[in-house]
Amino acid sequence: MHTCPDIAGGLENVLHEWTWLWIPASIFAAAAQVGRNAIQRSLTEQLGTIGATQVRFLYGFPFAVLFAGLALLVTGSSIPRTDLSFVLFTLAGAISQILATALMLAAMRQRAFVVVTAWTKTEPVQVALFGLIVLGDTLSVLAMVAIVIATVGVTIMARKPLSGADAKVSTWQPAAFGILAGACFAIAAVSFRGAILSLGEGHFLAHASWTLACGLGVQTLLLAGWMMVFQREVWWSCLRAWRISIWGGLLGASASQGWFIGFALTAAANVRTLGLVEILFAQLLSWRVFLNKGTRQEMTGTVLIIVGVGLLLLARQ
Repeated sequence: MHTCPDIAGGLENVLHEWTWLWIPASIFAAAAQVGRNAIQRSLTEQLGTIGATQVRFLYGFPFAVLFAGLALLVTGSSIPRTDLSFVLFTLAGAISQILATALMLAAMRQRAFVVVTAWTKTEPVQVALFGLIVLGDTLSVLAMVAIVIATVGVTIMARKPLSGADAKVSTWQPAAFGILAGACFAIAAVSFRGAILSLGEGHFLAHASWTLACGLGVQTLLLAGWMMVFQREVWWSCLRAWRISIWGGLLGASASQGWFIGFALTAAANVRTLGLVEILFAQLLSWRVFLNKGTRQEMTGTVLIIVGVGLLLLARQ
């Protein structure tokens, strides 16, 4: 892979008046992801966790191809010329994202998923670290403070005391899985941004959309191959559940499109930190639809997320 000076210049000359677009793109991605998660949860009982996860890739890929085609058409761009760096970054992002999901599934089998959920929220901090090491993405002191505050807020909201059988399970292993899962999600975010930047000069929308289509294509093939060998019946169940799965694929591809546009325009740490508003959207949905009263812990976490996101946006001025 290229070093940071080689890659950082990839989009150096992108139209500066569009750099603010990462903010609405990230917020849109977070909102679409809440909807995708809701559909995936509804499919879990029917397809299992692996099957519901594959819906995101299998049914999202055609939409990603459509988005890429439209982006190339609207921007007047040709298909980007790819090199080994792009291939390696894309593979790293695709595989890391799948591996992160596998780590979370391993924790669920230990009946301590709530602990892992809390620790995976360290992702933005790890994104900042990996982004600095791999791509040379530097952040201001205020931005780093914002990332830490927002991450603490989400961790507080996700962390809940264990009871019953879960209280008897050792927490160090699920916590380790959670940190590793967060690291894999962070590697995926940084890798996909690296893939976009490695395409060199060109329109950010075309590059983001092309990278998304390639990434989803790789993930679809990898999981499809796995399921055909080890879970063939689940694979056929995924195909039979196409009516609702299409909507999950649309929302998933739309969310990813927002994330990738953000990755094309700013450091992945900024995008993933602002993306924590997904938690707020989920809370609002919970309070609105299910009339659940928020706890003091949830309110504290919400305030910290809002403060962190506010500081992040202030740091980007």
